[in-house]
Amino acid sequence: MAAPVRKRPKPGERRVQILQALATMLEQPGAERITTASLAARLDVSEAALYRHFASKAQMFEGLIEFIEQTVFSLVNQIAERESAAAATDATTGTRQAGKVVAMLMQFAEKNPGMARVMVGDALVFENERLQQRMNQFFDKIESTLKQALRTPAELSGSATPSVDIQVRAAVLTAFVVGRLQRFARSGFKRLPSEYLDASLALML
Repeated sequence: MAAPVRKRPKPGERRVQILQALATMLEQPGAERITTASLAARLDVSEAALYRHFASKAQMFEGLIEFIEQTVFSLVNQIAERESAAAATDATTGTRQAGKVVAMLMQFAEKNPGMARVMVGDALVFENERLQQRMNQFFDKIESTLKQALRTPAELSGSATPSVDIQVRAAVLTAFVVGRLQRFARSGFKRLPSEYLDASLALML
């Protein structure tokens, strides 16, 4: 009998497999720093095979960050589109939109525990500094998104300092998200980010 022929992955397929394997390894509670050697062993390939698709391990993490950015901000846009029709006149619409963005981030983290570790920098310790900077920019963009959503409620509330109210509330919500994701990662994924979420949002919004 002829030996089975090893099927060659399609162009781009191996790259996706590498990122999926990296994300899966990050989902192990208490996982140590992932090396290219351990990643190659998991995929049953050589380290050289990894470097044919990624110039460095930092570039692999950038692939995960791109997935996070594209997925999250696509969902943010969907939420904004659904809520925009009533936003100009209904003070609760922007508040509801901000709450939905926060809830979506919690749900994304729960479905993708490995990505949660990347988002809060837990998986980026000892990695290239630009990776953490990029995640910092991600949360800056989330905070800007929340400010935009909260603008109309603040202006319609009759507050004497609507700009300050917007900044404070968006900063608190962003810090809440980061804190919940850190707790999720550091508890070995036992403390879910969505725990008491409705009550927490009611308190903050």
